[in-house]
Amino acid sequence: MAGSDVTHRAVAQNRKARHDYFIEDSLEAGLVLVGTEVKSMRAGRASLGDSYAEARDGEMFLLNANISRYPAANRQNHEPMRPRKLLLHRREIARLSGLVQRQGYTLVPLKLYFNDRGRAKVEIGIARGRKQHDKREREKERSWQREKGRLMRERG
Repeated sequence: MAGSDVTHRAVAQNRKARHDYFIEDSLEAGLVLVGTEVKSMRAGRASLGDSYAEARDGEMFLLNANISRYPAANRQNHEPMRPRKLLLHRREIARLSGLVQRQGYTLVPLKLYFNDRGRAKVEIGIARGRKQHDKREREKERSWQREKGRLMRERG
């Protein structure tokens, strides 16, 4: 399981995922990238906007993740929205695909980063979708906590 470590340099974060989903668990996976993708990521040109992970033929792929073209590369440049293979153990892939198929979970990438060894990693969240009323309720709770903090500071 992936813990939040300050030594990781985040390239891209999916902040909207925490708003749209209940993140129940997370894990770290490696990425299979080509050279220009790594250079583009090191320049901070990646986005996880509407991306998700999916199991296909016993392998896990990251779909709809946008890693922009590297400007200095010419003909050997990569396709920005291509499916990228995730490096996971066979047992993890089987467990995750079972969760998605049987229990209705979604695999959402939360963060794209380089670890302390310089390897590109993605943090995958095992998520369940939020309904609109859940989002409103959460916003009310956060608003009340802010207001309560203001009142406490004013009084004492």
